[in-house]
Amino acid sequence: MAEDATPSEIFKQRLKKARDLRGYNQEDLAVRAGMPASSIAHFETGTRKPSFESLRRLAIALEITTDYLLGRVDSPDLAQAGDPLFRDIGKLSGNDREIAKDFLKMLAKRNTGKKDKDP
Repeated sequence: MAEDATPSEIFKQRLKKARDLRGYNQEDLAVRAGMPASSIAHFETGTRKPSFESLRRLAIALEITTDYLLGRVDSPDLAQAGDPLFRDIGKLSGNDREIAKDFLKMLAKRNTGKKDKDP
């Protein structure tokens, strides 16, 4: 992000980037966040700014932090404590943890392959 970008510009760029990262179109994100698709379009074009509640819903639906959307951090990753994938990992036995790690690696590799094939 450019250092001179306004918070509104950062938000609209980060929202679109996070939506693309998750592979959602505007309608998909709208359904997941419980808001109209037109709201997502307005947020991404900068014609409207989200309320605190909308910001919270977007972050939950995208499984990212509000800090990322607001430009306070550069990584869209959730802190481990807030990420649904990490929350339950401590409850797994050693063997189940290894299975979960292998499965996540396989999914990440599969998704990386999909992105490489996109035009």
